[in-house]
Amino acid sequence: MKKRPRIIVDDNIPFIKGRLEPFADTVYADQFGFTPELVRDADAMVIRTRTRCDENLLKGSKVKIIATATIGMDQFDLGWCRDNGITCRNSPGCNAPGVAQYVWSALLRSGFDPERHTLGVVGCGNVGSIVADWGRRLGADVLVNDPPKAAAGASLPGLVELPELLREADAVTLHTPLTRDGEWPSFHLIGEAALALMKPGALLVNAARGPVADNAALRRAVASGHIRAVIDTWEGEPKLDKELLSLLKYGTFHIAGYSLEGKQRATRMVLEAIGEHFGFAPDLSGLEGPYKAPARISAKAILDSYNPISDTLQLKADPDAFDTLRANYSFRREPRFI
Repeated sequence: MKKRPRIIVDDNIPFIKGRLEPFADTVYADQFGFTPELVRDADAMVIRTRTRCDENLLKGSKVKIIATATIGMDQFDLGWCRDNGITCRNSPGCNAPGVAQYVWSALLRSGFDPERHTLGVVGCGNVGSIVADWGRRLGADVLVNDPPKAAAGASLPGLVELPELLREADAVTLHTPLTRDGEWPSFHLIGEAALALMKPGALLVNAARGPVADNAALRRAVASGHIRAVIDTWEGEPKLDKELLSLLKYGTFHIAGYSLEGKQRATRMVLEAIGEHFGFAPDLSGLEGPYKAPARISAKAILDSYNPISDTLQLKADPDAFDTLRANYSFRREPRFI
């Protein structure tokens, strides 16, 4: 009789409980409770953003696959995992419509007029491509910057170099992964020099990864009145620059992608990854499928679906509650475009 795999699951991943148990011995743990002792005899892990998957956690363990219910993978030491035979799977695009909802709600509430203004989208992957598509369909001029895609020969409408995008855009929104090396590192991509290129009064939105923007430089640029900013992702999370937060109309606790549908998609994707690896088919009923572009987009539907002010007020009232606010967030619904 084939031995059942042992799987350690982050206990804050929604909609997952009961779906692996028919096939595996399933243990739930807090995201900070993944220890070498806990995972030593595990065959798989299902995680979120805060569980660092590296030699310190995994050396000597039996783990052969780790699936994260997130888009980002900067919590992985991918090289070490690869060298030690551990498959790493993420959930690309799971929350992209939710992030687009957040970005466009913040843009529209901050005075961005699609019929008059130009949007700059930095990073045109799953999220950035939806943000750009919604922008064009709302009537905005959209510039995009994505060097890896450009180098690969991708045909992207509005493709320009980053300096031109920064100079021309009335609002700039960031949608890159966090990388610190390679040909196009994104760490502190937006720093003093980049901020100086932006139009006076332009808006910068970071709902990607905190360190893509140098938060100290950003604080100075916002404090001086040169630009405005909307921030959902921060350097040093869960700690953040409280002075910078105080300067913002909208500043939230890394929940741009926290839509009900996005969480369902992420859970579906990690279940599919684990099931594929072990050769079983978990129950996926009731979980949202892949995003399909709606027939039409309306600013009213976006504005009606979400207002970031309530989340901002909660964070400003207690910045040290960052992770608690995230853990207890009531998932919002994505816009219903009719």
